[in-house]
Amino acid sequence: MTAFWTEPDFDDHEMVHVVRDRASGLMAIIAVHSSHLGPGAGGTRFWHYPDPKDGLRDALRLSRGMSYKNAMAGLPMGGGKAVILADEARTKTHELLAAFGDAVEGLGGRYVTAEDVGISEADMVAVSKRTAHVSGLPATGNGSAGGDPGPFTSYGIYLGIKAAVQHKLGTDSMKGVHVALQGTGSVGGGVARWLAQDGARLTLADIHVDGVKALAEELGAEVVAPDAVLSTECDVLSPNALGAILDDESIAGLNTKIIAGGANNQLARARHGQVLFERGILYAPDYVINAGGIISVATEYLARRDGKPGSVDDVNALIEQIPGRLAQIWQVSEADGTSPDVVADRMAQELIGRR
Repeated sequence: MTAFWTEPDFDDHEMVHVVRDRASGLMAIIAVHSSHLGPGAGGTRFWHYPDPKDGLRDALRLSRGMSYKNAMAGLPMGGGKAVILADEARTKTHELLAAFGDAVEGLGGRYVTAEDVGISEADMVAVSKRTAHVSGLPATGNGSAGGDPGPFTSYGIYLGIKAAVQHKLGTDSMKGVHVALQGTGSVGGGVARWLAQDGARLTLADIHVDGVKALAEELGAEVVAPDAVLSTECDVLSPNALGAILDDESIAGLNTKIIAGGANNQLARARHGQVLFERGILYAPDYVINAGGIISVATEYLARRDGKPGSVDDVNALIEQIPGRLAQIWQVSEADGTSPDVVADRMAQELIGRR
């Protein structure tokens, strides 16, 4: 692993903290990109990286994305992210989670953690026994904010897809609109169910064959192989798995009018947003459309920190502002001849004091 400040994804991050606890086997990276609006907030990813440099890249890229996401969601939170470098067997113990909680606590509130890939609500409960700087904990009563952020992420993506269809295709109805979803886990599966209720035609792809077949049977959807979904002819391509999928090769093979999904960092490199724009494919910047989860956990955390009530209604009211933000981005994009990802980045950078 090279010096983090020489990495191409380093963006004047305020903090990059490497954690090693020999007794538990914990090796983690915690990155805070910006605390201009508040403490750096973002989930913890538990993943096995054959090359640890890829874990550093994720921490840098994802923490920057959280700065932009939180700013564009109107939250009083900065951007942070943690990556736990799991072993090949993905060994996760109570001791490892406790050590990670101690590391978060040691930062004195500069970073607030939550769920991400490989981390569950139960894991966050375990971490919360060692630090108060944690969100995504179970709801404490009916209608109160908290719990699994996945359904809230799904809801925001669903609303964003509807906004994209209205903008690009000129219709308020999803009936018969063909949406191809890459990734049908807790987030992508939730998006699929929302769209199915509206009568959308669905094509699904996921590496977990049994799960995607069961969902397709439930919803009356078609299934394609994971390596075929990006080139599927459709109205909307919705990436809801891991990021960096939109590169020169995949973009050349796209057969869609819209890309709108929840995966983080969908563009392999910044220039790929312009490539999409020049092809006339409408892109929903990922950190804007997928903000529902962080809205949920941030509402829960801030309510608990400040001793105030926080409700699901509060969360949904903020999520329902996502379509309006996307519409604003697309309007500026078309007026200025600038790709939507660049427009969103400029808006976010201004909000965090970097323009």
